[in-house]
Amino acid sequence: MASLCKSSISLFLSLSLLLVSCAMEEADILLTFKDSINDPFNLLSNWSNTTAECDWTGITCTASSISSINLISLNLSGEISPSICQLPKLAHLNLANNMFNQPIPLHLSQCASLESLNLSNNLIWGTIPEQISQFRSLKLMDLSRNHIQGRIPKGIESLKELQVLNLGSNLLSGDVPPVVLGKLTQLILVDLSQNPLMVSEIPGDIGKLKKLQKLFLQSSGFHGEIPPHVFEGLKSLVILDLSHNNITGTLPELVFSSLPNLVSFDVSQNKLSGPFPNGICEAAKGLVNLGLHTNLFNGSIPNDSIKQCMNLERFQVQDNLFSGNFPSWLWSLSQMKIIRAENNRFSGEIPDSISQAGQLEQVQIDNNSFTSKIPQGLGLIRSLYRFSASLNGLYGELPPNLCDSPVMSIINLSHNDLSGTVPELKNCKKIVSFSLAHNNFIGEIPKSLGALPVLTYLDLSHNNLTGQIPQELQNLKLALFNVSFNRLSGRVPASLISGLPASFLQGNPDLCGPGLSNSCSEEKTSPKGINLSKLESVLISVTFVVVILIIGVGFHMTRWSRERRSEMDGWRSVLFYPLRVTENDLMMEMSDKNARGNGGIFGRVYTVNLPNGELIAVKKLMNFKTQSSKSMKAEIKTLAKIRHKNITKILGFCHSNDAIFLIYEYLARGSLGDLIGKSDFQLPWSVRLRIAIGVAQGLAYLHKDYLPHLLHRNLKSTNILLDADHEPKITDFALDRIVGEAAFNSSLASDAASSCYLAPG
Repeated sequence: MASLCKSSISLFLSLSLLLVSCAMEEADILLTFKDSINDPFNLLSNWSNTTAECDWTGITCTASSISSINLISLNLSGEISPSICQLPKLAHLNLANNMFNQPIPLHLSQCASLESLNLSNNLIWGTIPEQISQFRSLKLMDLSRNHIQGRIPKGIESLKELQVLNLGSNLLSGDVPPVVLGKLTQLILVDLSQNPLMVSEIPGDIGKLKKLQKLFLQSSGFHGEIPPHVFEGLKSLVILDLSHNNITGTLPELVFSSLPNLVSFDVSQNKLSGPFPNGICEAAKGLVNLGLHTNLFNGSIPNDSIKQCMNLERFQVQDNLFSGNFPSWLWSLSQMKIIRAENNRFSGEIPDSISQAGQLEQVQIDNNSFTSKIPQGLGLIRSLYRFSASLNGLYGELPPNLCDSPVMSIINLSHNDLSGTVPELKNCKKIVSFSLAHNNFIGEIPKSLGALPVLTYLDLSHNNLTGQIPQELQNLKLALFNVSFNRLSGRVPASLISGLPASFLQGNPDLCGPGLSNSCSEEKTSPKGINLSKLESVLISVTFVVVILIIGVGFHMTRWSRERRSEMDGWRSVLFYPLRVTENDLMMEMSDKNARGNGGIFGRVYTVNLPNGELIAVKKLMNFKTQSSKSMKAEIKTLAKIRHKNITKILGFCHSNDAIFLIYEYLARGSLGDLIGKSDFQLPWSVRLRIAIGVAQGLAYLHKDYLPHLLHRNLKSTNILLDADHEPKITDFALDRIVGEAAFNSSLASDAASSCYLAPG
């Protein structure tokens, strides 16, 4: 008996020592792994022998053995050491959102139990080698958002257990190898999106993936037609995204009957044509998102088909060729949040039943042929923040509850046949943009608009409004205020004049104020109670007449002199802001001492000090006479309408037969090129980043948001100006539209020989 007890005690001690030995070994393995990585914020400080490794940051144990390492978003870098493959039960390794900079670590294939490998959003580079086939036990492989290049290797077909394959947002190229994905029959998710260098047709063997739930192929250079039977076996598919590609042809007729579980279907921004996909709502009753926009779809959308989409939240069919009555059922779907149908040929009405769409957030139906009144039900939707229905045939008065939604921010009803008075909008505390331009509104501009705290864009132009511009509007910080072509009268509030192009007030001959044709001169009467003798009255009268004559003669002579000089030189000027400046003022100030830099290829820039002390910048261009004066003025007026914080304002211009003076706002710090050319140049990286982002935002506005779309065609550091706070503003944009295409190209070509940099044209 004693012998048996001794044996039991000995066995227990041996097992305890073995467990302690294993535990110490796993801790040492982790410490070896830690030694190979950089931890700048010391977030792995508790990885030490003073605590149990199962309590360390990011470590999960199962049955006292390490099974998972999760070090996501710790700003780690260095080398992913192969030492962790000595952990016998390691199943999950997640190093996402770090800074690891190396090729795909193939040595991790030695981790015998590894099922999940997530290296997304790092700096992993190089190609995916054929040896990727060594990861045979993997169920999840996420290499997305890295710098991986080259083709998808055929060896990936060996990963038979793979359920998640995410290679999105990389630099993969070429096509998807045929008969590869179809062999990975356990796949639930496939993401090959955001690989702009890929050029591939949609692989037909995807239809074999019966367990596939999510397929992301957007923005990856897929082209050609959708294979007719490719989706017939994907009965588990929930999300299908083929957007932002070059897919052509029509949608296969049976595509939706095979997808009963579909929740999101997006084929937007392709070149697809043909009719609306009938049957989509009958087959996929749980459909939430339908994206067909920016294609060539045509025909009408059957109302009864949409009726089945009771769970639809996002309906986006804008920028197509659809026509006919807009499906009325859409307006009353209780889950609907976004309706976008602009730039089609839809007709029909906006029904009062829109109030049933209690979660509606955004409606954009611009540039169609809707004909109806604005329904009262619109004001009952508490979640609506944007309603845009310009360029339609809407008529009648606006409902008084139009802006009762507490989150309403954008209303655009311009270019319709609306009438009545402008509503008060007292409940519209979050309205940012309000446009009623090109309608038939009458009455006065409501004073209550001045109490809207964030109103920034207000366009009431081309109506029949009367009365004065309310002084209360001076309380607003307006980036755009356009009341041109109404019947307004009286004095324009001073702060509105100082920041407005003159064109935003034109067409109102009875308006007056500084810089306008009517200066608001008022008759001055003598104060009562002052008795003057006849002699004093006569002397005052004579003196007054003499002074007036002297001033009149002097003014006449000065004006005659200037007009004579202007006629001789043939100068004509157009000002978009109320500047107190003449052509002569500009000529007098445009001397070498006021020149900035050595002058660009299109002309020199001068700093001009106006009589009132204001500084402006004037760029002198040669008049190449490649287009008529009328065309040139039209182009400059188009450019002067640009309003963006990162685009230099054009304040006006003067032109003669020989030259064009472009008048810009003055920016104190000059150009970015001048700044970085200084020997003592120093600029914090945060400011450099802000400058880069500002330039990108300015270009994006010119290229995409401003109409007509504009290309800069000569972007370089000397054409990026900086204000006192280093906010960048792009200048010299679209000069080809002013000097003409031939002269523009000729000037660029002459500069190319002497320049080390030529902007893309």
